[in-house]
Amino acid sequence: MRRRQFLLGGAALAALAPFARSLVGASPAAAETFPVQMTPDEWRRKLSPDAYAVLREEATERPFTSPLNHEKAVGTFHCAGCDNALYASDTKFDSGTGWPSFWQAIDGSIGTRSDFVLVYPRTEAHCARCGGHLGHIFDDGPKPTGKRHCINGVALAFQASAKPA
Repeated sequence: MRRRQFLLGGAALAALAPFARSLVGASPAAAETFPVQMTPDEWRRKLSPDAYAVLREEATERPFTSPLNHEKAVGTFHCAGCDNALYASDTKFDSGTGWPSFWQAIDGSIGTRSDFVLVYPRTEAHCARCGGHLGHIFDDGPKPTGKRHCINGVALAFQASAKPA
């Protein structure tokens, strides 16, 4: 009997998986009010299809596909949706995960919430200005914070610092 219950329970979870987002709550952009707001059509016109999927629909880009993984210049990583400065280049590190990783955000630049999309709790990071989904924060990063902000590269735009004269 236990095997049958296990199989039926697994089948039920598999059937509900496509609806997981609606069962656990909408995106942070839908749940909160942010200073920068646009309609879905306005966001689609502004963003590439991949950036729209990540920032507005909480998709995840494929690992090791972002050119920002290899960015080593001095500068700031901004939200691709609203140009909010999110991460200083001196907080970036190579986590080996395939996504740009940072150990700390610029103060006040991101918001967080609990995310249960994969059943277990994760900390979702979103832009504090437009609510765009950035990625997730994990507790396996380097000192001094011990955090790893695992951020979708397509959600970011890099701006190099001006060189001193």
